[in-house]
Amino acid sequence: MSQTYLVTGAAGFIGSRLSAALLARGERVVGMDNLNDYYPIVHKRRHLADLLPNSNFTFVEADLRDADAMRDLLAKHRPDAVAHLAAMAAVRYSVEHPLIYGTVNVQGTMNLLDAARLANKPRMVLASTGSLYGSDTPVPFVETAAADRPLAPYPASKRAMELMAHSFHHLWKLPITVARFFNVYGPQGRPDMMPWKWSQMIQKGETLTLYNLGRLKRDWTYIDDIVAGFVAALDKPLGWEVINLGCSNPVENIDFVRTLEKLLGREAKIVDAPTPASEPLITFADISKARKLLGYNPTINIEEGLRRFIAWARAEKILD
Repeated sequence: MSQTYLVTGAAGFIGSRLSAALLARGERVVGMDNLNDYYPIVHKRRHLADLLPNSNFTFVEADLRDADAMRDLLAKHRPDAVAHLAAMAAVRYSVEHPLIYGTVNVQGTMNLLDAARLANKPRMVLASTGSLYGSDTPVPFVETAAADRPLAPYPASKRAMELMAHSFHHLWKLPITVARFFNVYGPQGRPDMMPWKWSQMIQKGETLTLYNLGRLKRDWTYIDDIVAGFVAALDKPLGWEVINLGCSNPVENIDFVRTLEKLLGREAKIVDAPTPASEPLITFADISKARKLLGYNPTINIEEGLRRFIAWARAEKILD
């Protein structure tokens, strides 16, 4: 029997692919997004293109920061589950624009949690980030780490979101799972993300800046693997849990670029620079908890994932 899912951030990269996966198995999806201009709206329209024709998909333009709108949304649709992906993302952007991360990621999430409390207390999965582990956490990162030294407003706002969510679970018994994402990439990705930006720059012969000789490591996780993990979390309410969703196979940025070079048939121009204070040297998820509780098993390695991304980008004329 089909259920109703509220997906916040449904016009975004991960939210749209999650919505597509839920629709593909016959669920009803209420997709909410405020269609902001953090990146060009044409890309959000592309994300929605395969969702809007589906009769089981309802799109609602609304903003997390509007508490009344969130209460109305939950009261009207009374979803069985909420997939909360709407957020201000990007570590570096948060360094330049810190205040919006408090209003959207913290207060906005509180508005959604309170609306869920007042409605039917649906099971909820909240998207968080592996970047909140900071630079002092032993690798691989386990969910029990303190994660109390974030390096920028974005991960700090996500950690604050997690703490507030726990209070709602503790006081009002909302069933909440927090999914900490690690470096998600793939087709339909955002134009501000490394795979998209670096691919275009290599193609155009522009110079890439790699920090610390390209030795920073990132736990790149393919979009289909992330969606599979998120759906598993939606399907299995656990009361309160925090779970890493990563690939558990960090890749040095220089190797990431070398893979793009092979796929694009172009050599990258690279310049070295010191690592900014906002950037951890490594992200590395311990995914044993996700394997045990959710049956999570990422299968797409970086070579195959980037091959699929480049093929999609060429088909969409993002790359020549």
